[in-house]
Amino acid sequence: MADPLIVTRRFKAPRERVWAAWTRPEDFAAWFGTEAVEVPPATVSLDVRTGGAWSAEMHLPDGDTVHWFGEYTEVDPPHRLAFTMNDDPAAPPYPEPVVVEFREMDGGTEMRLTQPRGDFSDEEMEEMRASYQGFFDTMEKLLASRGADGGA
Repeated sequence: MADPLIVTRRFKAPRERVWAAWTRPEDFAAWFGTEAVEVPPATVSLDVRTGGAWSAEMHLPDGDTVHWFGEYTEVDPPHRLAFTMNDDPAAPPYPEPVVVEFREMDGGTEMRLTQPRGDFSDEEMEEMRASYQGFFDTMEKLLASRGADGGA
């Protein structure tokens, strides 16, 4: 089995707050896709329970729209979240989930995302890594701006 993509980030926010960034539609819409991509909150649906569906639309700067969707395969708040994801409705669901783990650490939370390699090329894996880093840069700003409790 090929090596998965692993991205680890540390945030100066409580684990519950980082978890909420993944599981509250208004937070998810704010960071998913970076500041350059619009994710209208009305397009985000997160049924955060094992077997629950999620979906979101990314409106790209070039005018294209990407329709993301998947299913939660594991929900263990605020420790672990696993979900499938796809942007091609004609394709079967991707069998291996993306896993996000949240670990308390001094002064905040360590978040580790693991995405299976699947049939992605080395170049595609590096593009995904860069995309996730951009997403999580935006998440870091969100967490700093809304504070520990998620309020404005």
